[in-house]
Amino acid sequence: MDTRLLKYFVAVAEHKNITHAAKSLHIAQPALSVAIRKLETELELELFRRHERKISLTHEGETLLSHAKLILQQLDDASLAMKELRGLEKGEVRFGVPSIMGTYYFPEVLMAFKNRYPKLKLTMVEAGAQSIQKMLLDGEIDLGITQVRDLPDELDSDHLLRSQMMAVVSTDHEFANKKSLSYSEFFSQELVMFKQGYFHRARLDAICKQENLTANFSFETNLLAVILKIVKRDFAISALLELATENEPDIVSIPFSEPIFLDISIAWRKNGYLSKADRTFLEFVKNNH
Repeated sequence: MDTRLLKYFVAVAEHKNITHAAKSLHIAQPALSVAIRKLETELELELFRRHERKISLTHEGETLLSHAKLILQQLDDASLAMKELRGLEKGEVRFGVPSIMGTYYFPEVLMAFKNRYPKLKLTMVEAGAQSIQKMLLDGEIDLGITQVRDLPDELDSDHLLRSQMMAVVSTDHEFANKKSLSYSEFFSQELVMFKQGYFHRARLDAICKQENLTANFSFETNLLAVILKIVKRDFAISALLELATENEPDIVSIPFSEPIFLDISIAWRKNGYLSKADRTFLEFVKNNH
């Protein structure tokens, strides 16, 4: 099977449009249409349902897509491995990290790494844990920070740290002098939280459901600075990891009566290829947390 045809097939499947896929591949639309027909003829299967302006995958197409992505990913890994054997090191680490970890935990680590390995490039992508896991599986990033719980079987990980989740209120809030908060007290307030997809939001959603409580999300944003400003101005309260709250002025951190701890790990594709740069960064993070 021609891997070029597989590449074209994946592009069309992702764009769901021949014209857009052709532009992304920098080839003519008729040539792409011919290539897809050739692949279908070779396989003796219909891979797409053609609509007037849009196309969608058939069941056979869905089955091929998962295999095609894996094949192309493994070819990229093999190419990288061969380059390194010739001494052409990748020299770049693509790294996914949630907002809180990126703001409070990793700046010092990243600067120390860059100081020791000035020729290596670090590309940091900010995203929630679920998005990071998907990007790892799709080969869009090499390493990512995520929660240990519910890690897909296709990913491997090393534990980095454990951090307690704290309720966060303004210094003027009625809860400011409390030593601890029950879940019912917390969820009775107007809340500002990260959107779904972030690991501590997922944990709070699970607790809310488990305790049969109703959450009042007045604000949802993935911008940490906005969350902190809303809390400091007493428009709502939130819950953040202790590593984020311990150095923030004008807020009060309160533990929950039933403490919530999150175990955070650095993950990578189990069957993926980690370059020398990736392995160097992984070892550096593990030894400097």
